Amino acid sequence: MNFLDALHISSSGMSAQRVRMNVISSNLANANTTRTPQGGAYRRKDVVFATHQGSGPFQSMLKSQTGSPLSGVRVIGIITDPRAPQLKYDPQHPDANRQGYVTMPNVNLVEEMVNMISATRSYEAGVAAINASKSMALKALEIGR
Repeated sequence: MNFLDALHISSSGMSAQRVRMNVISSNLANANTTRTPQGGAYRRKDVVFATHQGSGPFQSMLKSQTGSPLSGVRVIGIITDPRAPQLKYDPQHPDANRQGYVTMPNVNLVEEMVNMISATRSYEAGVAAINASKSMALKALEIGR
């Protein structure tokens, strides 16, 4: 694996985690939104990742030897969570139905905070991998001195 491959793989993961963090932030910001332009309560969103296959002579050789090529991560979509919205009894709320229930978003604050911590740690792992790759490349250059 050359230096640029390592940087590409790490940066693709960091980019995917940035998108995930933006979606989590949107979920947290809309945790109490009962009315959206599409109608109804806000629906929680989630990011779907997939591997991104690399190409080139090294990837071909690696695939022939190990069965798996070098790859990165890419976001293939942002999906709406299929879980049902929550009903909360609040007859004074302007969006309450005739029985006094308000349809609240299906956003669980604890779950979103755990996802945010996970995304942050994954991003930090990407930074650490880039720093390690950079350090190894600099040490390799020092060998020639």
